[in-house]
Amino acid sequence: MQVITSPDALRSVRRQSLLLGGLALVLFILGDPHQAAIGFDSRFVLFAKEMLRHGPGFFPTTYGQPYADYSATSTLFTWLLSLLFGEVSSLTAWLPTAIAGAVIVTLIYRLVAPQSRTWALTSVAMLLLSMTFITETRAVSLDQMLAAVSLAAFYLAYAHDHFGAPRRHAGLLALLVLGFAIRGPIGLVIPTGMLCSYYLLGGQWRRLLSVGLQALLLLVLCIGALLLLAWVSGGQGFVHEVIRMQVTGRLDGTEGASGSLYYFTSSLGNYALAYPLAVLGLIALLMNRRALSGPGLKLVIYCLGAGLVVMIGLSIPQAKKARYLLPMLPMAAIIAAYPFAGVQGRAFAGLRGLMQCIFLLVPALLMVGLMLARKRVDQPLPSLTLLFVMLGVLQAVALSLLFKPQWRPAGLAACAVMALWASFILVFEPVERDLYDTRTFTDNAMRMIDQTPAPLVLHGMGKDAKAIKFMVNLNRDLMPVFTQSAVELQNVGKPVWVVMDRKDYVQLQGTPAGDSAPTLSGRFDKNDYVLLYVP
Repeated sequence: MQVITSPDALRSVRRQSLLLGGLALVLFILGDPHQAAIGFDSRFVLFAKEMLRHGPGFFPTTYGQPYADYSATSTLFTWLLSLLFGEVSSLTAWLPTAIAGAVIVTLIYRLVAPQSRTWALTSVAMLLLSMTFITETRAVSLDQMLAAVSLAAFYLAYAHDHFGAPRRHAGLLALLVLGFAIRGPIGLVIPTGMLCSYYLLGGQWRRLLSVGLQALLLLVLCIGALLLLAWVSGGQGFVHEVIRMQVTGRLDGTEGASGSLYYFTSSLGNYALAYPLAVLGLIALLMNRRALSGPGLKLVIYCLGAGLVVMIGLSIPQAKKARYLLPMLPMAAIIAAYPFAGVQGRAFAGLRGLMQCIFLLVPALLMVGLMLARKRVDQPLPSLTLLFVMLGVLQAVALSLLFKPQWRPAGLAACAVMALWASFILVFEPVERDLYDTRTFTDNAMRMIDQTPAPLVLHGMGKDAKAIKFMVNLNRDLMPVFTQSAVELQNVGKPVWVVMDRKDYVQLQGTPAGDSAPTLSGRFDKNDYVLLYVP
């Protein structure tokens, strides 16, 4: 494998990476810029809306009160973009995540292309074919932003040693601080772990010790600053809440616990195709370890070390969620695509054939899957005519590439990426947003409430759960009353408007609320909800 080292060639790679990152950014933000917020996005969109109404602070707010689980950094990004557009929309909410995803695409290409452009493009395809990456890119994702920060730190260290780039030590430390600002303590620990694994595998003991100690000092200083800002924002009680939600709650499983091997097993599905193919690629490496050498293999080893640090490190806390593992995905994508680096051996040839076969079949498989879904699912699907035309064209292009060996690997991968993203944007995303819609019910409810003003009660909805999904659709301040039991609801002064799940309404029969006929019935976050007026 001939590695690009000349300055002119490396500048060319950088220009290509910027073009590829720009194209990726356009792909990431395609679609309606005013989609309703659903699921986990609702919380961050509400943060941004309150910040747009009341101005920035050190922590985001809900119901006018600081929220302890996150610092305001990601909300500030959305707030700044929303100032430009005059409103918080799905575009301004998603754009910071989309930019982070484009940065990841750019850096993957810069890391790998000097050794093999085919390997680099296939690595990018492996990233873009992961459903976890797709769903997080089309959402507000702090973990995606952290993945970009972590990969940037890894790239700065690698580029200095292998591409003759300047040693940007101050830039590394700034990235660690940015990671903390975005994701709290874990946002500094993850990129530090990836850096330390790189220096360890490279035998750079002084750098390992220096970066490790400086990162530890930064962690202490950042935690001190975080707690000071928490005290300024909400006093001693809020400081304890920040410690509980950002540190102890995740370590002891208060936020939800999973087994220690959760990431190693669940990633076979959550991060397919990259993760399972990376595992197969590592097996092929073990089978051919005596015949392989060179900078390509070293990069794979560095990526393996960084990826394992993330997986093992995140396996220690009890709280585990698939999206937490996003900083590992670029490393898995690079390893999975290694067979396209020009390496020899039956195992690698078999993996190349397997991956190209998968890429070739993706458009056809998506068409078959959509036809089956149209017949079997209860949820109505959008018109599939345009998508089927697109998939048919992509399938025809993919078949034609079988006769062009030079373009075959990257071309088939590109067809697979475009087919999957088109299916997600045109079908899966609209269906999901219709299924979990909360805007329609909320808008109808607020029109009725405005016609007959009275206090609003959100019964059994949870101040930090379903209620967030109601409040995110409002463009004004509103302080509802929260009740959980029939007794609490009866003690609320009358008249009132009450929003609740229809199942809760049925259980309240015989009470003033249960005896009131629903003024509005509708779907809310995949459930049947009612609006009552209790005089």
